[in-house]
Amino acid sequence: MKALMSYNAFLVAIVSLTACASSALGAEQWNRFRGPNGSAVSDAGHLPEKWDDTTNLRWKTALPGPGSSSAIIVGDRVFVTCYSGYGDSSEATDVKKLQRHLICASLTDGKILWDSITAGGAGEDRYSGFLRDHGYATSTPASDGTLVYVFYGKSGVLAFDMDGKEVWKTDVGNGSAKNNWGSGSSPVLFGDVVIVNAAAESKAVIALDKKTGKQVWRAEAPNIYGSWSTPVLVDVPGGKTELVLSAPYELWGFDPSNGNFLWYADGIADDTICGSVIARDGIVYAVGGRGGSAVAVRAGGRDDATQKQTVWKKQLSSYVPSPVLYGDRIFSVNERGVLGCLAAKDGESLFQKRLPDAGGIYASPVVADSKLYIVTRQKGTIVVSTSGSGEVLSHNKFNDDTDFNASPAISEGTILLRSNKFLYCVGAKN
Repeated sequence: MKALMSYNAFLVAIVSLTACASSALGAEQWNRFRGPNGSAVSDAGHLPEKWDDTTNLRWKTALPGPGSSSAIIVGDRVFVTCYSGYGDSSEATDVKKLQRHLICASLTDGKILWDSITAGGAGEDRYSGFLRDHGYATSTPASDGTLVYVFYGKSGVLAFDMDGKEVWKTDVGNGSAKNNWGSGSSPVLFGDVVIVNAAAESKAVIALDKKTGKQVWRAEAPNIYGSWSTPVLVDVPGGKTELVLSAPYELWGFDPSNGNFLWYADGIADDTICGSVIARDGIVYAVGGRGGSAVAVRAGGRDDATQKQTVWKKQLSSYVPSPVLYGDRIFSVNERGVLGCLAAKDGESLFQKRLPDAGGIYASPVVADSKLYIVTRQKGTIVVSTSGSGEVLSHNKFNDDTDFNASPAISEGTILLRSNKFLYCVGAKN
């Protein structure tokens, strides 16, 4: 049965205040979740293949609290979020004391330049169940080089200047996610707006003015409940751009300039969607689901686009982590450490293998220097060849017994990794 989604059933409330001409995401900066437009692919080279606490570690910085968000890089600065006061220690048991941190550190030496603290919102979810696996700082910041935008769930969306001063704060709802799993989607920048998937908080996709935080448009739909996916921007013929989001059982296309709902198509067959889609040449690829789903859909359709726009549909498990497209291959890894590879053209399975000593995996893999970097929760980072059958090139581990849930951030010659205790910069020492 359909995912209970149709154009008529999709209720869209729009307050259009601005027209956006083009994406503001930079091509060179790793300035949002999974880098340029969420592709998880970097042009950076000269990256180390092996490292540990004494080899190719440029610096290591203690963080004021845990978190699962990834670091972003803007020029010579690194931004990452953490939380403290509740759920971060056995003594921190009063949810009213929850606070979140936006940290700015020097890319050169890891020195913390400033720490902006935001108090928790009303009705924060209790630290229990699967929420304990990722905590209260899971959304990765985004930046346009002028402001840094963070999504703190029930505490809202906030913008800070480059000196750590809060510029604005906007509430986007205080609802609880399915199963009380908390927030996870990260903000996306387009033209003059910052867009968030506030499925957990208000069952809506919301665009806010980047300068003021005022709502520009809002698209509501009950069926978005259960999606923690971060949207991507997709260029389509005619010079248009679409915003594509993975929702339970379907992919959705929006006009990011005004929130108009454009199309839907069969997507991942699951009622909980963690991973994000990837896109290239107007085709959107989604891999995920507990049962294992993989689909390629051409953007640019209208209404029910399943029949006309679906390129292929296959089976491949990638629950929690997002896939990455590199060359003509789609790589995915699931939470149990199974690496899969599909041909982008037709979805043919090229190989599937269990990574040795991988343990659990929540972080999404990235490609840089023609290698696949896979961060496990407690077993280190596995570097895999993007050619052949995914041969393991190295397995690198720090002396750190806390969880690593964040995807790497890449800059020329450096890899940034974060655990619940530390932020690490890996690179050949000068």
